[in-house]
Amino acid sequence: MTNLVGRKVSVRVPATSANLGPGFDTLGMALSFYDELEVEAVTGSGASVEVIGEGAGEVPTDGSNLVVQSIAYVFEQSGVSLPGLKLKAHNVIPHGRGMGSSGAAVVSGIVAAKGLLEGVVDFSPERLLQLATDLEGHPDNVAPALFGGLTIAWEDAKGPHHKKLIVHRGVSPLELVPNFKMSTATARALQPESVPHEDAVFNVSRSALLVAALTQSPELLMAATEDRLHQDYRSEAMPEAGKVIALMREHNHAAVVSGAGPSVLVLASDPAERMEAAKLAAENFPQWRALVLAVDFKGATVNTHQ
Repeated sequence: MTNLVGRKVSVRVPATSANLGPGFDTLGMALSFYDELEVEAVTGSGASVEVIGEGAGEVPTDGSNLVVQSIAYVFEQSGVSLPGLKLKAHNVIPHGRGMGSSGAAVVSGIVAAKGLLEGVVDFSPERLLQLATDLEGHPDNVAPALFGGLTIAWEDAKGPHHKKLIVHRGVSPLELVPNFKMSTATARALQPESVPHEDAVFNVSRSALLVAALTQSPELLMAATEDRLHQDYRSEAMPEAGKVIALMREHNHAAVVSGAGPSVLVLASDPAERMEAAKLAAENFPQWRALVLAVDFKGATVNTHQ
């Protein structure tokens, strides 16, 4: 039996924005806004969790915590007995706002387990993505959280896959965050099971264009972020987000629903345009928080302390 007691790891995981307009359940981007986690293997069994920041007083602080469940899942799948765990979570990613908080929690746990099992179990990138997708249900948020940058995620008979792309240096993200939440399940329930053929073709073209816009030609971001698959269907559940997007796009700022919402992601083509968008938001929606961010290129990181 491997004795892991005394091992400590520190983990840093970025926020993410999935869909990016037309890339529904496929495209995701990592953002420079990070949850941090410290985990120590201790004697005994069970887990204790201290939460600082987002989710404090709301999320479980025992073994039912999503981060703990994710660590436990990796240990179970690796055939290693789970030690007692002591966790301290420093959370800044807002919960229920479309910035990948649940994906970040899953990835935090998986990467923490990887660090605790260093030298005992080896994890390939493919294995990490499989474990994260098992827990999260789909790879579009966990892929950028794990690997950083812009990711294209897909699944086949062999499981989930991803391709990481480097975003053009001009792309300047602005995340506009309201003070209310949106359930991903609620957002998904608003979508029809089928869409018109012309809408499907429209989104295929825009998704392809979006990859080009984000990696090579940011001047195409307005056209590339148009969508007919999900945003209009979900708008009735978050009308204020719809108003923010409409205002931004009227002023030629490429705004989309961030993940399942209700946050709004503006993909400016340069920093000056982003500041114009931030000013426009502050003047018209002062209750929304504006986060001036960069694209995270590293993804999740873990440091092991013996």
